[in-house]
Amino acid sequence: MSDYKVDLVNDGMQEMFIVFAGPKDSPYEGGTWKVHVELPEAYPYKSPSIGFMNKIFHPNVDETAGSVCLDVINQTWSPMFDLVNVFDVFLPQLLLYPNPTDPLNGEAAALLMRDPAGYQQRVREYVQKYASGGAAALDQLGGGRGNLFGDSSDDDDLEMSDEDEAADADL
Repeated sequence: MSDYKVDLVNDGMQEMFIVFAGPKDSPYEGGTWKVHVELPEAYPYKSPSIGFMNKIFHPNVDETAGSVCLDVINQTWSPMFDLVNVFDVFLPQLLLYPNPTDPLNGEAAALLMRDPAGYQQRVREYVQKYASGGAAALDQLGGGRGNLFGDSSDDDDLEMSDEDEAADADL
C-alpha cells in the first residue's frame, strides 16, 4: 500500500482511511476520495468493509452512506485477495465499468442508462465539487460522514451550507 496515503485509526491495523485517486481516462480522473476501510477479525478470510467518505456519483455506491456494491468485496471475496487488489483493481474497475442493473444509487443508474453523456457530466461535477484539491481537501473532511462509523465528533462537517444545498438542488 506504499502507493497510497494510509491513515491508521488509533494506531491499529483494523481500521484505516486510504486516499484513492480516480482512474485515468474516466470521468473520475482528477478526483481524490478518502475511503474508510475496516478489516474484520477474520481478515483475509472475510472481506473488508469499504466506504467512500466524500460524495461520489456512481450507480453502485450509496451517495449518502458511501457503501459500495461490488460482488468481489461483498460476496465472492477470497483470502487470495488483499487491500492492494481492492485499490489497484477492484475499485478502479468499479468506477470504469459501473453496473446500472444492480444499483445502490437509482438516480445515477437511471441517468447512466438514459443519458450516458449526462451521467459523465454529473460525475465530473461531483468530482469538481467533492473530490478535488487532493489530500489537503480530504484532511478537512476529518471523519467525513461523521457517525457513519460511530464517530459523532465531526457532525459539524456534515452540515451543508445553504450554498451547498442550492448547488445540490441544481445537480
